Amino acid sequence: MDYRVSDYGAVGDGVTFDTAAIQRALDDCAARGGGRVILESGCTYLSASLHLRPHTALHLNRGSRLLASPNLDDYFRPDQPGTGGSVSHVGTPVVGKPSYVFIYGYDAPDTAITGDGVIDGNAYAFVRRVSPWYVTGDFYPRPTLIYVEKCDHSSFTGVTLKGAPFWSLHMAGCEDVLVQSLRILNDLDIANSDGIDVDHSRNVRILGCHVECADDCICMKNLRGNREYPHTRDVIVSDCTLVSTSAAIKIGTEGVDDFENILVSRCIISRSNRGLSIQIRDGGNVRNISFTDIMIETRRFAESWWGCAEPIAITAIDRAPDNPGGSIRDVRFRNVTCVGENGAVLWGEPGRISNVTFEDVDIRLRRESRWPIDCYDLRPGASVSGLTSRKSLPIWAHGVDGLTLRHVRTQDFDGCTSNDANIDAAGCSNIRRED
Repeated sequence: MDYRVSDYGAVGDGVTFDTAAIQRALDDCAARGGGRVILESGCTYLSASLHLRPHTALHLNRGSRLLASPNLDDYFRPDQPGTGGSVSHVGTPVVGKPSYVFIYGYDAPDTAITGDGVIDGNAYAFVRRVSPWYVTGDFYPRPTLIYVEKCDHSSFTGVTLKGAPFWSLHMAGCEDVLVQSLRILNDLDIANSDGIDVDHSRNVRILGCHVECADDCICMKNLRGNREYPHTRDVIVSDCTLVSTSAAIKIGTEGVDDFENILVSRCIISRSNRGLSIQIRDGGNVRNISFTDIMIETRRFAESWWGCAEPIAITAIDRAPDNPGGSIRDVRFRNVTCVGENGAVLWGEPGRISNVTFEDVDIRLRRESRWPIDCYDLRPGASVSGLTSRKSLPIWAHGVDGLTLRHVRTQDFDGCTSNDANIDAAGCSNIRRED
């Protein structure tokens, strides 16, 4: 059954707050057993925070727009006492539940956001320009656009998300989630505007999405604040097109628990500062990861963004002396082509990275931007300097035990195609090459 928000008093003029009308429709829909709450075409609905309900779809017709309030006091606080969170909203790393949320769902099974309309996070109400290359806010973390926790069998399909002041879609402690045909269109200079963050969730499918954002497009995480849930596992990412000022697809950085059984296939990554990244700095371990049939194009950005155009970056480093990192093992790259301003880096402290396979992988270096080259980004970590000055090679590997290179083709900036010159794996053990 459909519930139109105009029947509940929503005006849709972009000036009047329609929060109460939309929330009444969501609540009424759930109370009557479920259905769709319709935001109608040609309307802009200005709203404070909204709460998703079980068995209820928030449906945005094509031409509709749901606009987040510019006033911080209008936002729900999952980290407030009684909501299970602990992180302060000022000056802290992202370790807990969000400090502010625009669209929030908790323990709402079979919830959904669907349609062809736009959800606009009103980012520039919360950020300011810091340099010509990025904007950020005076507090951190800023409002998350959509946060769902313990929402099993949920779906997010079709809509466009834009203007996120912080992460766009963050799912935590969820079982069986479908994310399909989303467009996430954040400006490429808004810090922390991740696209899709999978946190302590299982059986997640991310299919056919297009994501542009100034942080990681698709990121697997295990945040400390959500440790009551099982670790992230059994995730499929397929048929996506991605553009990022940081990493297009990343596992980590926040990872206090394990990641396993993740398949990434048939994706195109372009104009990004990093392509595929596994970045372990905390106690969680990574195992059984597969990347297949992927095209990657990278370019350098300003140093304010993590990454130095590495198409593939696998790093396992202690975050701090008293915060040891986990391990990475059984990672496969097959039929991957890379063109850009740096090569792949695999860098781990002793015993941290094992059993990595490159099969039918092409890496070609090509100058694209005005930013300096010949360096790699190993931030953050207790035993590394961050930006490491070193000649850029198609592959640089250090500390890997069990590296298989099968039908790997490389070309450096000067056009050299000799793998002996282009691959430095001197710091590795049990290397196997098959040309």
